[in-house]
Amino acid sequence: MKDFTFHRPTTVKDAVHLVKGHEGAKFLAGGQSFLPVLKLELAEPSDVVSLGAIKELRDIRVDGDQLLVGALVTHDEVHRSPEIGKAIPGLAALAGGIGDAQVRNRGTLGGSVAHADPSADYPAALLGLGATVITDRRSIAADDFFTGLFATALEHGELVTSVAFPIPKRSAYLKFAHRASKYALVGVFIAETAGGVRVAVTGAANQVFRVPAFEAALAKHMAPSALDGIAISAADLNGDAEASAEYRAHLIGVMARRAVEALK
Repeated sequence: MKDFTFHRPTTVKDAVHLVKGHEGAKFLAGGQSFLPVLKLELAEPSDVVSLGAIKELRDIRVDGDQLLVGALVTHDEVHRSPEIGKAIPGLAALAGGIGDAQVRNRGTLGGSVAHADPSADYPAALLGLGATVITDRRSIAADDFFTGLFATALEHGELVTSVAFPIPKRSAYLKFAHRASKYALVGVFIAETAGGVRVAVTGAANQVFRVPAFEAALAKHMAPSALDGIAISAADLNGDAEASAEYRAHLIGVMARRAVEALK
């Protein structure tokens, strides 16, 4: 690990100013993704700006028909929050299945979203619920936020401050998890929203994606049988030692059916 200068600001304004002032600076949230990257020297920041002392990033509240979750809210807090459990139980359940207890107590919503790991769970929730990522300078629809492998629409120095989740009628998330890491080999988030049915898949490709054929079928009949006969192409899916592209294509259908059964 290379030497760097460590900063611990107490406001969003100061954190953003520090990163803007140092071209090689990086934000640090819970560190569950960033610290391993540092140890492997896959990143060599000149400055690390810790967000841990910024209290305004820890808010959880319901505002009308939206649930607002601060970027520094941990996975465990998402899982255990009474507000989240009441508003979007599918999101609370998803957070409870991330990693292990240590990861859930340190990892954060904003850190996971900004890191955009293609096998992470939160991207499926954001895309499946039609959420909006709020930064220090703008709002970005989830449909436009994830742009590729570990890639997002964020610009250098732009900080995720919260995520706004529209409260759905029902939602559920089911995943087939990696045996060790608990990352999704395939995870499917399904939501009945005010704008219709949304189906998002994580873990299967280089980025989270929606399945329009599933959405159209479930909009007509919300039942596992509605997905019968709809095949998922393996052409653009990932294949590795844990699962082939063809197996992932099969798993998408299996997890989608299970998610429909779990809707609440």
